[in-house]
Amino acid sequence: MGVEVGAQAARSRALAVLRIRSRALAVALLPAAVAVVLLVGGSTGHITGGSWPVTSWIVTVIAALVLLAAAGIALVVARARPAVSPTVPIAEASAPDLYRLVRDLADRLDVPPPSAIALTPDCDSWLEDRTHPAHGPPPPEHRDEIAGARGVGGGRSRRAPAAPVLVIGSPFLWWMRVGELRAVLAPVVAGTGPSAHPDIAAARRFVRGLDAAVAVTSEPARGPLARTVLAGVGWVTRLLLRSCRGHAAEMERGVAAAAAERAQAVDYGLRIVAQEQVGLAYAGWDRLLTRVALPAWRMGRWPARLDAGVVAALTELSRRDRLAEGFASRLGERPACDLLEEPGSVDEAASLLAARLFHGGPAEPGPDWAPVDWQEYPDEVVDRTWRTEAARLHRVLDALGVRHPTDPTQPDQGGPTLARVLDHLTAPATSATDDADLSVDRREAYGESGTGVSLNETGTGTGTGTDAGTDAGTEVEVEVEVEEEVGEDGEPVLGSERTAALAAGLSAELAREEAAAPAVASGPGGSAEQPGPDWSFWDDGMLPLFPLQPPRSGRELLADHVTAMVCCAAMDTAGAAPGLDWLDGPALLVDGVRAVDLGPRVLTLVEDGDPEPLRDWLRHLGVRPEKPVRLV
Repeated sequence: MGVEVGAQAARSRALAVLRIRSRALAVALLPAAVAVVLLVGGSTGHITGGSWPVTSWIVTVIAALVLLAAAGIALVVARARPAVSPTVPIAEASAPDLYRLVRDLADRLDVPPPSAIALTPDCDSWLEDRTHPAHGPPPPEHRDEIAGARGVGGGRSRRAPAAPVLVIGSPFLWWMRVGELRAVLAPVVAGTGPSAHPDIAAARRFVRGLDAAVAVTSEPARGPLARTVLAGVGWVTRLLLRSCRGHAAEMERGVAAAAAERAQAVDYGLRIVAQEQVGLAYAGWDRLLTRVALPAWRMGRWPARLDAGVVAALTELSRRDRLAEGFASRLGERPACDLLEEPGSVDEAASLLAARLFHGGPAEPGPDWAPVDWQEYPDEVVDRTWRTEAARLHRVLDALGVRHPTDPTQPDQGGPTLARVLDHLTAPATSATDDADLSVDRREAYGESGTGVSLNETGTGTGTGTDAGTDAGTEVEVEVEVEEEVGEDGEPVLGSERTAALAAGLSAELAREEAAAPAVASGPGGSAEQPGPDWSFWDDGMLPLFPLQPPRSGRELLADHVTAMVCCAAMDTAGAAPGLDWLDGPALLVDGVRAVDLGPRVLTLVEDGDPEPLRDWLRHLGVRPEKPVRLV
């Protein structure tokens, strides 16, 4: 009963959309109909005398102009290419088990199977209509003379498949088990049933055509005449789109309700468990992109196994949150990525597409855009990032005319040292007691034993013992709340004018480097033999489509660069090593244990000009700030 109710609601809304299309056509034909009546009446003698002949010709000219404008608008709507989500197409030969699972699911739901399967680097799944001629596959070459003589191959190759394409989030394939994936895809595949109805399909094509036409009219035109014409077309298409908006939204709700009701009979109990995995996969994927992949993309490297990294990140998250026992039994089942013949190549293609979408990287690997394995990540990404940022920091200090320490007991005074940075950022001594009390409070919060708090995004801290990050059972959370002076822009006030000048210099230097970077270019898509993203349906000027983070402020840039300099000094003088934390990204390892108490001490130096907490941390680890470090 629920399936019929949802389907009937969707069909009624689809008919409402089609009625709007019919009314628009009637409005366009009305002047022509009036002109025909006047001309026929005049020729038969029923309408004669007075101004009727002149009126007939005026109406005829108006009708011709209206028909011409309507034909132009219809041509723009018909030829405009609807938006298509960037995906990695999966040929049936490269994933026969996955296609078999989807077809069996469609048979159980009694709906048409999807025409194809594609992957997207996101934690979502949907059906996408690609029936527009521009989205159809190119005509294949004729393999024999008989097929070419009959013309069958050329005629059918240009006809797009009627069924929609099933788009699956690539993290689902690696994190979910086969049964969980089938349960998650059940309501999605069930949507092919309502989509096959002619009225719903026609209404969707009309709305998608209007949306594509609006995008065409929004593009910058070359001349004033073209701008004027496109402005008129855009006004009409926007008016029609606004008229259809409510009905189209209700139609899609009806389709979703009918699909969800139909999928109730398929693995209902398992779907409840699978939905929990959907939320967990989304959290792990977002964390992996923002904390792990983004630093690599900024260095011209793209992790080639992002989906495999999701499994490692979520496994680490479950271990820290004391969920390891429940997940251990679950991970023993068959993963959904086993449904692919070559999961490694598919993961690599999805990882490249993720870098393209979220960072705007090049479409193809090259000398300045090379893949990196997780084993090489600490050396290729973490070490190079820290040394590059430390070198940028010292270049800005040189540009500002900052001198090296003048202490005659310090050797190699001309090299890049951490002491130079600490001396420059240290605020001049003042007699204000408030600053001293604030510094004392923060030092008490950090502790003097070398174990302190790890700053997170909310400004609170997570305190750990000496085995931080290695034993979830000993993890302790500590809240540190310190009121900070905030400027007019909402950013905390920096320690001194010299600190603010250094932050501004870093922002300008980074902007110059980004402006000097070569422009990215799109490349060919993947094939059935070699899976790869399809770049032909979207514009490079829109990249990145989904930026992960807003541009860093001057305070954040300065804190990151000072942290990088501290890490370089720790690696070169105290035997520390770069590492990878699956949830937090680049990490400094001291004796194999992650140092989690560096961030708040750096912020104290940057914001308050107080170097004492950081100096205590350096003395505890045996770091020598006066020693030069190796830079890129």
